[in-house]
Amino acid sequence: MGLPLAVTARIGAYTVKQHLKGGKYPLVLMLEPLLRCNLACPGCGKIDYPDPILNQRLSFQQCMDAIDECGAPAVSIAGGEPLLHREMPEIVKGYIAKKKFVILCTNALLLKKKIDDYAPSPFFTWSIHLDGDEAMHDHAVDQGGTYKVAIEAIELAKAKGFRVQVNCTVFDGADPARLASFFDEMKRLGVEITISPGYSYERAADQEHFLTRERTKNFFRDVFRRGDGGKAWDFTNSPLFLDFLAGNQSYECTPWSMPLRTVFGWQKPCYLLGEGYVQTFAELMEGTDWDQYGVGKYKKCSNCMVHCGFEGTAATDAIRHPLKMMKVGKQGVRTEGPMAPDIDLSHARPAEDVFSSHVERELERIKREDPEGFKRVQRAA
Repeated sequence: MGLPLAVTARIGAYTVKQHLKGGKYPLVLMLEPLLRCNLACPGCGKIDYPDPILNQRLSFQQCMDAIDECGAPAVSIAGGEPLLHREMPEIVKGYIAKKKFVILCTNALLLKKKIDDYAPSPFFTWSIHLDGDEAMHDHAVDQGGTYKVAIEAIELAKAKGFRVQVNCTVFDGADPARLASFFDEMKRLGVEITISPGYSYERAADQEHFLTRERTKNFFRDVFRRGDGGKAWDFTNSPLFLDFLAGNQSYECTPWSMPLRTVFGWQKPCYLLGEGYVQTFAELMEGTDWDQYGVGKYKKCSNCMVHCGFEGTAATDAIRHPLKMMKVGKQGVRTEGPMAPDIDLSHARPAEDVFSSHVERELERIKREDPEGFKRVQRAA
């Protein structure tokens, strides 16, 4: 399927220009304008905050400022559940007016109700959260019936002329044959797939079902060999990232390629790892000691192979070695033979338990600026 030509041209021109300039640059702004959700997935580390924080929202202007600050050509809006945000239609329109490619992520529970607030555009796509077939997905989100709702929403959105993709996160214990069958079903529906192994968020209720790097590689080899090296399906992921998932590329992450702006500020160092927040994108880029993070450098990163960390690396590799990318795209992902050498994890610095400190600071700020509102929320909880 691929992106519309106008979008591809803008993103491609931006990427090549930034690459030639050298230095660090973002590809996609990851935006979390709220953290509240209408699901409580056990593998999610985003939704167990106290109510005063779950009630926080980024304003329309803050969202526009975020894309202007970082300059990325695309934005992925997640959360929480973005369709709970009252200004979301205006936020999407504002980004499209700036010719930014908008990926609006949703669990689809509210999509039927909200869909007429949006209009099809080459610069807009729905990204529906589906973690496999009905049993797999409903188990992952811990709520029955969500898969059927999502499939109905996909069919409705496509009937109304929207571009639709699904966002599929894979956890330990997933069955390769069932996942391949799910991919077949998405092919039948005519939607692309963004695929990624899960990341073990510190705040996640379930810490036992995240894939390690070795299991990730073997798992995806098993999946891709069932679909002609992955060519049987339509992925939004780059061919080199898929090749990396199957253990054929030795990549270090590019954490600044998909920076996160959330209600706390700009998250350091990346979308997945909360080690502090700053108020401007410039502070994030200039004030983060990037050499302290990544696989082999920090224990929290040891098992990470997530797309938001490694798609940027794959994109850079594609610019440097376009023939390699074209070869993988044409022949498919290699699923047999030796794997590329992995990064040595033995020298990674110990993990620091800092993930709750920003919550305490934010609660103090809310209490200081709106003491009566803080008390009301506490009483309601």
